[in-house]
Parts: sequence; C-alpha cells; structure tokens
Amino acid sequence: MKLLFVVDPLAGLKPYKDSSVAMMRAAAARGDAVFATEARQMGVCDGVARAACSALEVRSHDDWFRVTANETLPLRDFDAVLMRTDPPVDTDYLLATHLLGVAEAKGARVLNRPAALRDYNEKLAILNFPQFVAPTLVAADADDIARFLGEHGDIIVKPLTEMGGAGVFRLTQADPNRNAILETLTRRGTRAIMAQRYLPAIAEGDKRILLIDGDVVPWALARIPLAGETRGNLAAGGTARAQALSARDREIAEAVAPWARERGIFLAGLDVIGDCLTEINVTSPTGFQEIHAQTGHDVAAQFIAALARA
Repeated sequence: MKLLFVVDPLAGLKPYKDSSVAMMRAAAARGDAVFATEARQMGVCDGVARAACSALEVRSHDDWFRVTANETLPLRDFDAVLMRTDPPVDTDYLLATHLLGVAEAKGARVLNRPAALRDYNEKLAILNFPQFVAPTLVAADADDIARFLGEHGDIIVKPLTEMGGAGVFRLTQADPNRNAILETLTRRGTRAIMAQRYLPAIAEGDKRILLIDGDVVPWALARIPLAGETRGNLAAGGTARAQALSARDREIAEAVAPWARERGIFLAGLDVIGDCLTEINVTSPTGFQEIHAQTGHDVAAQFIAALARA
C-alpha cells in the first residue's frame, strides 16, 4: 500500500510511545510506502485536494525516520489517508476535515472519515450509549452545573474539545475555587462543558479499549493516576498497565464497535472507568505501543493488516 499520515510535526512525535509511529513502522515492515504531511500542508487546486508530502524511510530505533523525497501529491493517489492530527478540535482542525472531505469526494480513502471526525465529539459521543454512561450534564450555565453538583456531591468537569486531561477538574461543594473553575471552563457561561458524577473506580485506572474496523482489541490499557491526582491520562503523569478486558469492558466495546464501523470510524479508543463509558476517542487514539510492550499483542500490525483487508 501507499499510505499518507496526516500528523503533527514529525520531529515532535515520540518514537517510544506514539501510536502513529507504531503504525508507520508496521506499514514499513510490510513493505508499504509511508508518507507524512501536516494539516497545514493540505490544499485544493483545480478542485483536487493535494498535500506537500514527505516520503519516509521508517526505522526501528530512536532516530526513527529519514525523509527521502518531498513532493506535492493528490490525496487520491494514496491507498489510504490516515488523519492522525491531535486535538484540540478547533477551527484549523475542522477546516482540515473539510479539505479531507473534498479529497474523499474525489475518490480518496480517508480514515477516520472526515464527516465522522466532525460529527462525533469525543466527549458527547457517549450520549449515544446512555445505558453505559454515569450521570452526565452538558451545560454552559454555572447554576445548572451547581445544581448537578448539589445532587451528586462530587463531580468531574471538563471541556469538550481538549485531550490528555487538559482542563479536567474534580469539584466538590466545599471547593473554594468552584466558581472560578466554572467561570474559566465555561468562559463565563458562553461555552458548554461536560459534568459527570465522580467515579471512585478511577483509582483502578481509566481504561483505553481500542476498536479497529469493528474488531475489539483483546487488551485494555489502564491509565493509573498519580497519588493525589484524579486524571489517569498518560499526559497527566498516569502509569500505563495493560490488562485483559473484563466482561463489562467487552459488553461496552461490542455495543460500540458496529456503531463506529457503520459511521466510518475505522479506529476508535473507548475510555472506560469502572463500568462506565466516559469518552469515545476518534481523532488520534493511542495506547498501541504500551499494549504491545506489555502483552506482545502488536496492535499496530493488527491495524495495518485490517487496513489492507478493508
């Protein structure tokens, strides 16, 4: 295959943990041609979506790539275009999905589908599965959130467009910073945020469960919070522990998998705390390298093999 990865700057990717790097290495090991570009390098000329692309020699060590050629190519020339740019899902990100949509309309195969990246906010997507969700409120009004806090006593609040635990706070009624936190997150009542009942099971980890083209990866990656921390995200200092899926994990994953596949979400990362689904990540789900290192299950190879079959 000839694959194009739309990623953040290559020099900033971490070869020991980045799932996009693992994908590129798995593709190169198969003999596939690997190219990379950034969202800002995409454009449309004469109705054809194109990108300034770097052909890569992908290596297994820390000095993991070498650019062998640079050229501007139509996106439809690739067997697949993999959108792996990290959030926030801001105006620039959304514009990139529109450009990818132009490419898709002209025959390019884009994963995940651009419309799915726009339509399924990673926090709000869980509302499609109310049977698996803890008590949840989406609101911009601080009084509404205060009433929710009064009902549940201990809640998590978070913005709808960030990743890696950014902007996530635990609030109790006794918190002296409660009003300031809500004013900041809601931009003084002008932007909706999500509030959820606090789940004590976070102490056992925020589990990442991966779906690849409708198949459930049999290992979850539990992100264990640091002592005194409520966020398990690895970016917030959490510790990664691979573990087999529980019966509840599999129930959730097998309910979400066909829904995701039908919507062009080739790769999804479900976040599960205890028995509750908390996010459905569709932008750039991670965890490949940690699962592989701890269990021997090569998630990246599974992903590339699924891509070749589809």
